[in-house]
Amino acid sequence: MTDKIVVLTTCESLDQARTLARALLEQRLAACVNILPGATSIYRWKGEIEEAPEVSLLIKSRRDVFPQLQAAIAHLHTYEIPEAIALPIVAGSDAYLHWLDRETAQ
Repeated sequence: MTDKIVVLTTCESLDQARTLARALLEQRLAACVNILPGATSIYRWKGEIEEAPEVSLLIKSRRDVFPQLQAAIAHLHTYEIPEAIALPIVAGSDAYLHWLDRETAQ
C-alpha cells in the first residue's frame, strides 16, 4: 500500500471542473487531475431522486494532503455538499509515484 490516493469529485460544468483542477494544482494539493465530461449522476437529495449531467474529476494526490484538498474543494465548489472521496493507490510505477510526490511537495 502506498500513501498515494485518487480523490473523486464531480462538478456541474466543464468550466467549474477546469477552475477547480487548476486551483488544486496551483496549491500543490494535486499532481494531476483528469477531467471526464459526460457523466450522468442519479442521486437522492432532500428526499427526492434527482438526475443531472456532471463532469467527473479524478484527482491524484497524497493521503497526508487530503484534509487540505478536501477543504479546498469545499471552499471552491458550488455544491452545498461536494463529493470528496479518497481511494487508496495500492501500487504504481516507482517513477509515477515519485513524480506525484514531487508535484505535491509544499
